[in-house]
Amino acid sequence: MTTYDVVLLVEQALSDLDARQVISLHEDIPDPVVYHVLMPVVDAAATVEAGIGTLGLGEVAMAPVSLETAEQIRAEERASAKRDCDAAAALFAEHGVKATSSLITGEPIEPLAEKVAEVDAREVIIMTRPHVVSEFFHVDWTSRARRKLNVPVLHLIEHETFDEQAEGIQ
Repeated sequence: MTTYDVVLLVEQALSDLDARQVISLHEDIPDPVVYHVLMPVVDAAATVEAGIGTLGLGEVAMAPVSLETAEQIRAEERASAKRDCDAAAALFAEHGVKATSSLITGEPIEPLAEKVAEVDAREVIIMTRPHVVSEFFHVDWTSRARRKLNVPVLHLIEHETFDEQAEGIQ
């Protein structure tokens, strides 16, 4: 029996509502649907260093991040991303559908294309927070994926949880 493979590129942890929304898109597909969740690992240490360097405050405001501290930050970010990615696959499993999870590093479009080819995916779903500027200039993940892949690419906005909404209000 063949499967209908869908690759999801997600920016952050999925909510149960996100998983249900994705599953609802494929309810009428007769073949078993398999979701392949990809989540980029953000290099927070490099981001912090780049941001400080951009501001020209690196030497004045704080000492450079030590190699040991940078590695610790990277390990924590990787562990957090792994938990979120595995939790996304578990959400799909809770709803009775098969899902795999994988972390990716660097720019996500190339690993996305590799996964699409590997599993012979029928479609791609990219779930992100709104990125108005990059979307306007068509350099966001969805626009780039549409130019590179030969499968339908859907962009969904991830839902915020009640706690995240409350944090935004404070």
